[in-house]
Amino acid sequence: MKTVGISSRLKTLLSGPSGLRSRIPAPATVLEAATLLILTSFFLFYGLVPIFGGAGIGLVGADEPRYAQVAREMLTRHDYVTPILWGKPWLEKPALYYWRAMFSFREFGIHDWSARLPSASFAFILVTLIYLHIRRFRRGGQLDAALITASCAGILSFARGASTDMQLAAPLCIGMLGWYAWYETDSKFWLFDLYFFVGAATLAKGPVAPFLAIVIILAFAALRREWSILRRSIWWPGVILYLAMVLPWFIAVQKRNPNFLRVFFLEHNLERFASNRFQHEQAFWFYIPIVILSMTPWAVIAIAAFADAVRQSIAEWKARRAKYHYMGNFRAGDAFPEFLVLWALVPIIFFSFSESKLPGYILPAIPPLTILTGDYLNRMREKGLKPWLLIAHAVLTGLLIAFVVLLPLHLQHPESVPPLNAIVAGGMTGFASAVLILITVYRFGIKRLRIATMVPMVVMLVFLFGLGPFFGIPAMAATKRNIALIDLTYSARPLAKILTQIMQPGGTVAVYEVRRDLEYGLSFYQDHEVTNYDRDGIPAQGHILVTRQSNVGKLEHFLEGRHYEPLFTYPAQDLVIYSVAARQ
Repeated sequence: MKTVGISSRLKTLLSGPSGLRSRIPAPATVLEAATLLILTSFFLFYGLVPIFGGAGIGLVGADEPRYAQVAREMLTRHDYVTPILWGKPWLEKPALYYWRAMFSFREFGIHDWSARLPSASFAFILVTLIYLHIRRFRRGGQLDAALITASCAGILSFARGASTDMQLAAPLCIGMLGWYAWYETDSKFWLFDLYFFVGAATLAKGPVAPFLAIVIILAFAALRREWSILRRSIWWPGVILYLAMVLPWFIAVQKRNPNFLRVFFLEHNLERFASNRFQHEQAFWFYIPIVILSMTPWAVIAIAAFADAVRQSIAEWKARRAKYHYMGNFRAGDAFPEFLVLWALVPIIFFSFSESKLPGYILPAIPPLTILTGDYLNRMREKGLKPWLLIAHAVLTGLLIAFVVLLPLHLQHPESVPPLNAIVAGGMTGFASAVLILITVYRFGIKRLRIATMVPMVVMLVFLFGLGPFFGIPAMAATKRNIALIDLTYSARPLAKILTQIMQPGGTVAVYEVRRDLEYGLSFYQDHEVTNYDRDGIPAQGHILVTRQSNVGKLEHFLEGRHYEPLFTYPAQDLVIYSVAARQ
């Protein structure tokens, strides 16, 4: 009997889920991991990091150049406490992004792509941990969930941004996955994820991180009537870890800057939410189209997956209300869909009530939707998708590809309709993408839907960024034109290069009534704050002036008595550049 017992235990050890055999990577697991690594790296880093296809597009918008400049000045000053912009404290956001960008600048030099590396690397970690968590707790849909996350427009765009949005979303989402793992296993090990990563998210954007985490968990406990999980979620080693991560910086920055609490908490948290002080007012329903766009090209299936998860959640809720299904602390059915639905809804609903709305605010709601979509596709492998759903998905992907093909022409001639041959070419490319998806799924089933969708996405990124040095060959002329057009239209980088070539060393650049993003971008690329006529007045010394074409008639009044002449026009952003002589 003893021999039989030892044999039985050895068999269990080798074949059980935690046994020796499970630790030996199966070929399928190795292939899956390689697929995850290659495709995730491509989607997040291609066209961003030089070895993956070049430095891509210059910094765009108002936030990217400002955040990158703050990190540059903190690195120059060797100051890890007070964020500084042009020599003055910049207390809008906590320091996590600046720290990570400082490290990136120190290791790789000060570039626009190294300023974006903190977001791309965090997105990579998020995708990897989604794969590992789903493989552990929802086996079967892990690769779909991870790759859908990596390839959806919301993650793709914010992973390539020098901003704090991904610094909040990635660790907050990792923390929520850790909390659900604790809920399923009751192992305190997983609570470490919650407290550590929510602490990191707090250092990225402040109190909104723990607030969202608490509201999601509270809503989940209320829906399932499991109030004890609130008490059990309070793990004192985790609380100490969270406070040890967060308090030192907040205390240090407050000691150095006595106005920090007022500026950060009052102005940039409470007032930003309750008023339109920062001029980002949008309609209450603003985030509905934003979420749909963020999930593209997976939006149609994501809507179906979300609706299916809501139905499951309602069915579970009804089952728990029946006495023969719910007794004492018994947990009926599957809690995963309910948790993901609440996780997705809470940020969307909360920020819909905010007077100030920006697309990045609801980025934490995207990963639960991608996870639901991956899990839904896994469950539909046997049943198959409804024909209309598959066709709608294929059409949406085709429309996305057609839009990207026509984008360079639109940037070049924004006020005119593209020529017929270009529309036909874009339409045929989109049609081919849709047909590829339909044929692949018809021939090989739903399990091949992800690769059929990602092939056009890969082609799209190659079209935008080219083959580049990653493949050891020069970029195609068409690709250079695509990047140049996007740069010319949205970034200050090309104009900054021209100004550097024509200016004397130490020369002054001034702007008058231009977009904020252009002003901040020129300042970053020249590493010197440009002079703003409205804010700083007109410099007495000779300088170069950048203004809009529509302001040309006003210059005679502003520059009365001074000689000025146009140097060149910059039609892509409707600008005229002048040389202004010194005041006599």
